Amino acid sequence: MSFRLNIKYYLVHSLGFTNKEAINAIEMRKLKVNGTIITENIEFDETWDIFLDDSLLKPKTHFTYIALYKPRGIETTNNENIPDNLTTVFKFDMHLGYAGRLDKESEGLLLLSNDGKYIQSLSSPTKEKEKEYIVTVNKPITKAFIEAMSGGLDIVICQTKPCIVKQLSEFEFNIILTEGKNKQIRRMCKKLDYLVARLIRVRIDTISLESLKAGEYREFTVNKV
Repeated sequence: MSFRLNIKYYLVHSLGFTNKEAINAIEMRKLKVNGTIITENIEFDETWDIFLDDSLLKPKTHFTYIALYKPRGIETTNNENIPDNLTTVFKFDMHLGYAGRLDKESEGLLLLSNDGKYIQSLSSPTKEKEKEYIVTVNKPITKAFIEAMSGGLDIVICQTKPCIVKQLSEFEFNIILTEGKNKQIRRMCKKLDYLVARLIRVRIDTISLESLKAGEYREFTVNKV
């Protein structure tokens, strides 16, 4: 994953340089990016620092990535005015966005970060990142249920895309989606006359819940290549 910025564009549109000032700074070897003097209009990593004549223009950005097990009964919001918000289980020392909302009655993996582009890469429907869930329903699962769920359903708000569904036990199944409509799995089950008793998200893209328990979290790293 590579989040790159054009140095001239950044100087003009983020720091208020004129085009002439930006070009001059580059050509006169006045810019040092991530410790290296540059002589051309390069692309640079958004986490790097930028100096102009030894004066810091942009400090190095340190991104934080958190995998949180959102407990059931907690709203996916940082707004402390809303009862049972995320800050009641995880104290935010900085602004963190989150990827993949979970409704209040659902639980499991929530990814949080101050890296907006990373969060967007997971949340954008065009990226079709996988989200995996374990779902318990209120009555025995049938072969017809599995086939209907995996084939796509009309749930009023949309026609769901085909997905991977596997039965785990009499009342439990695993489902992998590449979309994330509002209460999608609950709506899909209701369409087939089933009710969701428990819904746990266990994976988003390559990040899994692993051994986390409700209310616990861990930091992880993202490789940008």
